[in-house]
Amino acid sequence: MKEFDYIIIGGGCAGLSLAYELEIYNKLENKTLAIIEPRSEYKKDKTWSFWKTTDHNFDDCVKKSWQNFSINIPNGTKYLECINYPYQSIDSGLYYEKINIKLKKNTNIKFFKDIKEIDSSNSFTFNSVPSTKKNYHNLWQHFCGVEIETQNDFFDDKIFNLMDFDCEQRDSVHFFYTLPYSKNKALVETTWLSKMNDNSQKDYNHQIKDYIENHLNLKDYKITYKEEGAIPLFYPSYNEEKNKINIGTAGGMTRLSTGYTFLNIQEHSRYIRENIENISKVKKFITNKSNLLEDLSIILKMPK
Repeated sequence: MKEFDYIIIGGGCAGLSLAYELEIYNKLENKTLAIIEPRSEYKKDKTWSFWKTTDHNFDDCVKKSWQNFSINIPNGTKYLECINYPYQSIDSGLYYEKINIKLKKNTNIKFFKDIKEIDSSNSFTFNSVPSTKKNYHNLWQHFCGVEIETQNDFFDDKIFNLMDFDCEQRDSVHFFYTLPYSKNKALVETTWLSKMNDNSQKDYNHQIKDYIENHLNLKDYKITYKEEGAIPLFYPSYNEEKNKINIGTAGGMTRLSTGYTFLNIQEHSRYIRENIENISKVKKFITNKSNLLEDLSIILKMPK
């Protein structure tokens, strides 16, 4: 079996971001990389949205950017600006396409479906796959979103609704989230912060239908895309191993206060690229562990 200098386990956001970072800075000209990813094809399966507090490599994959947002609570709505830190939404389909076109040009990079297909004994490994152990009793952000299209103009695409708490809470934290990509297209998402062992919150289709039709008062629409997922709001447990670094959610790159991960992944990828020549001696990358109130104070320029 063939050996590789580097192995990336998991060809999702973290794995591909790292591979792309290494490739565009010519760190793989004389090094070989194996990416272990079981999927048979890449297609749009996620939407990554975040406040743009730092630069990243994927501005051309941004589906929409906003400088105004609102937060709804049962007794009113707050309208706010985010001019200094616009909110961006990345289309994973565009992201996958951009990276794979670039990676396929380098014959030193190969994709495999299973790590058993290669000899990994002398490789340095970057693992982006969290432990398969489900910590159902810890706090998770679980969600379901649909992209909808209306026949007539309906949305104000200059402002997005970050959180709408004017909905049933079921003894947890629950809000809806609306990203208008245009006047007749938007992502509407139901989001819960709770333990994953409570299945009573997972009637997502009913929640979304009720919110669109009875809260947004929108009757004439069609669903063009659906996504569902869960983000751990706790640091995953793992054992430190020689010649191995965990990346992405597996490496603690998820912001526990909000679930945001994309920009931390980009920062970690840069850190690894800058230290790749001495990667076996690199210090652990530590993300900013601020809480939700601190995050909002930064974005809104409010005093803590």
